[in-house]
Amino acid sequence: MSQRNPRVDAYIDKSAAFAKPIVIHLRDLVHRACPEVVEEIKWGRPSFVYQGVILCGMAAFKEHCAFSFWGAEIGKILQEDGVIQDGAMGSFGRITSLKDLPPDKKLIAYVKQAAVFVDQGKGQTFIAVSRRVVKPPKAAIEPPAEFVKALNKNKSATKVFESFSTSCRREYLEWIVEAKKPETRGRRIKQAVEWIAEGKQRNWKYQNC
Repeated sequence: MSQRNPRVDAYIDKSAAFAKPIVIHLRDLVHRACPEVVEEIKWGRPSFVYQGVILCGMAAFKEHCAFSFWGAEIGKILQEDGVIQDGAMGSFGRITSLKDLPPDKKLIAYVKQAAVFVDQGKGQTFIAVSRRVVKPPKAAIEPPAEFVKALNKNKSATKVFESFSTSCRREYLEWIVEAKKPETRGRRIKQAVEWIAEGKQRNWKYQNC
């Protein structure tokens, strides 16, 4: 029986208008493909857990959505099918509409195969201990020079940013370097410094979901 989490409902309700039909569709497909899946909020975003292991997860941002599968084996299949976009967040890159997703039958097949790999004990590249999932360490991100410059102009923001955990700092840096256009990066840097000065983490809006 499908197990839907009210916290995921709240996450979807707070998503941008364009994102709601995308994440609702993804959520429904995952449950159709794997009825035993359990919904959880991890790192501020909806994750679908099967047999204590994260099967896949989704996220809704201001301008796009992302959907990611976990595990080296399913990753190889996605790579062979040519659906993975290098340098993009998630398994299918930037999702701005339902048209950016693979056909439903294909996506359902991916979820089912990912569940099979979990059953076989090879569905993850991270360590599962007592049903808790720990991701492998990521390569460090070099803070953009313009961000460092803006941060140094605000003593409060500098102090708060230095007090953040590595993962909190990384979330801001990923958000900034992900911007493709200079004007978008500039807006994100300005917003980031304002939030940091207020002691807010990157995904502060969802921390109380």
